[in-house]
Amino acid sequence: MKTLKVGIVGTGYAAKKRAEAILADKRAELVYVTGNSPEKIQDFCRTFSITGIDSWQQLINRAELDLIFVCTINRDHGAIASAALEASKHVVVEYPLALDFSEAAALLPLAASKNKLLHIEHIELIGGLHQAMKQHLSDIGNVFYARYITIAPQREVQASWKYHREMLGFPLAAALSRIHRLTDLFGEVETVTCRDRYWDVPNTDYFKACLCNAQLHFCNGIIADITYGKGDVFWHGQRTFEIHGDRGTLIFEGQKGTLVRDKEKMEIPVVSRRGLFTKDTTMILDYLTNNVPLYVEPEASLYALKVAEKARQASATGQVIKVISNN
Repeated sequence: MKTLKVGIVGTGYAAKKRAEAILADKRAELVYVTGNSPEKIQDFCRTFSITGIDSWQQLINRAELDLIFVCTINRDHGAIASAALEASKHVVVEYPLALDFSEAAALLPLAASKNKLLHIEHIELIGGLHQAMKQHLSDIGNVFYARYITIAPQREVQASWKYHREMLGFPLAAALSRIHRLTDLFGEVETVTCRDRYWDVPNTDYFKACLCNAQLHFCNGIIADITYGKGDVFWHGQRTFEIHGDRGTLIFEGQKGTLVRDKEKMEIPVVSRRGLFTKDTTMILDYLTNNVPLYVEPEASLYALKVAEKARQASATGQVIKVISNN
């Protein structure tokens, strides 16, 4: 069996988790890394004993590489993935595939024409929280409402890409898992409304906090509210997912799950999030070496991105925006 030669674009948390997983699997060899900071590239190379490359353009054109992991600034995902596919590499992208829906949509037929893997990471779908939701959904009867809240306080916000309008992108595209959880559970969305707000750093494209709230009306009648906020205007963190049905309610706060029915409250075990990047990486190598199906298709991620784009349009116009079906 051929050992897959791997390159990583990015030097942050996700890139490090990918590097650890690749080094632990004999089917792959981590060869090169690149990033946006020479100092961080050097630190990454020292940590993982690999070679640094000056730019992602140089990295993806290394003839010996088979597989590229894109773990960098959201703004650059689409361009890097497109160039890597054109260079006949298998590509793995941390979501979102691209910030522009049209750019993302063009990458799926490109991957097919090159006969290469295009995998968009959505590790929340294989995590214990999401699996517990799916397992117990039937326990609450006919679902009619869901509410997903993520609030992340941050003191002394630094001028990083995660707090830059262009580099991060629209909040619900950048935090695409919020939408993807819901579309995975409930299917196609009929209409979207949305509002967002930024606390900007004057005379720059940076911000110190953002808040985004969207309401999704699904084709099956379910209504879902998404609230996502982060930054220094928040003083209390929250991560809550509630699903209400006509026979009960599922409540997940952090990693704690509860099923509520009548006067009964039953704890739902939730498996830890630890190890999900390794699990995802293993599945990718299983697919490339043994053709084992992956847990998510790129079309599903693309549809979630379409819903995020409609939410952006709704926020910009103040209108209810219709979402075209997934067909």
